[in-house]
Amino acid sequence: MIKENNKSCAVIGAGISGIGAAIRMRNKGYKVTVYEANAFPGGKLSSETNKGYRFDMGPSVFTMPEYVDELFILSGKNPRDHFNYEQLNPVYRYFFEDGSMLDAYHSNEEFAEKIAQHTTDSKEAILKYLEKAGVVYHLTEEVFLKNSLHKLKSYLTWPTLRGILNFGKIGAFDTMNQANEKAFKDPRLVQVFNRYATYNGSSPYLSPATLNVIAHVEIQKGAYYPVGGMYSITKSLVQLAKDIDVAFRFSTPAEEIVVENKQVKGVRTAQDFTQYDVVISNMDIYNSYKKLMPGVKKPQKTLDQPKSSSGIIFYWGIKKSFPELGLHNILFSSNYEQEFDTIFSKKAIYNDPTIYINITSKHSPDDAPEGCENWFTFINVPNNSGQDWDAYIQQAKAAIIQKVNRLLKTDIEPLIESEMVFDPRVIEKRTSSAFGAIYGNSSNNKYAAFQRHPNFSKEIKGLYFCGGSVHPGPSIPLCLLSAKITTDLVKE
Repeated sequence: MIKENNKSCAVIGAGISGIGAAIRMRNKGYKVTVYEANAFPGGKLSSETNKGYRFDMGPSVFTMPEYVDELFILSGKNPRDHFNYEQLNPVYRYFFEDGSMLDAYHSNEEFAEKIAQHTTDSKEAILKYLEKAGVVYHLTEEVFLKNSLHKLKSYLTWPTLRGILNFGKIGAFDTMNQANEKAFKDPRLVQVFNRYATYNGSSPYLSPATLNVIAHVEIQKGAYYPVGGMYSITKSLVQLAKDIDVAFRFSTPAEEIVVENKQVKGVRTAQDFTQYDVVISNMDIYNSYKKLMPGVKKPQKTLDQPKSSSGIIFYWGIKKSFPELGLHNILFSSNYEQEFDTIFSKKAIYNDPTIYINITSKHSPDDAPEGCENWFTFINVPNNSGQDWDAYIQQAKAAIIQKVNRLLKTDIEPLIESEMVFDPRVIEKRTSSAFGAIYGNSSNNKYAAFQRHPNFSKEIKGLYFCGGSVHPGPSIPLCLLSAKITTDLVKE
């Protein structure tokens, strides 16, 4: 039973972090209203159907399901009555230009055993690497994932002090690629682990080896498929929020966070102004300041940090089934370093991009007509700085078709019977991600984790921030942890 406190909270943005923050604030007794510019919830975690094919439009890899479950438990409900998921094994299928293929299995032991059978690296070397990733995870979990980095009290706990004392062990001084080249002989295995930099829109040749911890999360802790697809996360949490009397105002963009004398006063829309005791912005931090608080002094150093990569996504309805493909598939570039250099240095798209293909109809047959598949086909590209995206879309489509045909020994183009396309311009317009950068700021330096905007305003009382563009960063679990960190900072 929620104990009311007669205070009110506005959440701006019904992305996954905003929904999580709304549920948590309602459980604190606040009257909560969520403002969403779109007619639908979820932000990047949304869904569309085109000519009989259903697509999850954004995030497609689901880890740490306990943070979704936690919101149901907090609200006095059994998660399994409302939201379910199944463990994936294998998680990924990797295709290489030499014609080889690797399956990435769940658990350190099975992953190491199966990969060692098909590479030049030993099971022992692979296990050693994965066990080290687990150590780094446990050293950094409390420091980076579960607490604010911007409050002194966060550093006065034993888990945090332990992390600081072991800072040299977390790989902050090597790049991901340097650490991976030291660990493995087989270049394909280096490429597999370098790929984790893309989970936050960065380059493995620039970002710190600390990010290799993502391998522990996905392989040892496990990856999952939500029953009904990724959008079922959004649907179930929105329903939970409504069940506990969170109000949603869709198609109602917030136009201003009203501030007087360094104190939040409320939210202004085109229709009205409403007073609130607390305002939490789930909008990208750059646009939170630029669009919602034009008169407020901006943390320019934070806002000017280099932004992450973006993507070009083709949502294809394919009138054929490909048994050689799984739910998650990667078709690797033959020159990974050149690909990332092209994205981050040249701000262009590579002529032989690495392709990610997500096919939810493998697990949810109703997502495509019988005998057909729904392909979420993604390549990494730079964020928007005025490139000719119409030309890049045509270039990307041609490169993807050539690579799919080459590696899968098929002719894919005649099989495409429906198509939707997202590029950085569409991503920015649809999700308010500045410059179409999917992951906020990049992690292309060793201090990036400390340079994300805090979950609260140091200048304005009652103003807070959550989501992938602030601490602790992008991905579904981190966005849900961001909501927890943010709301824990709000005094009841």
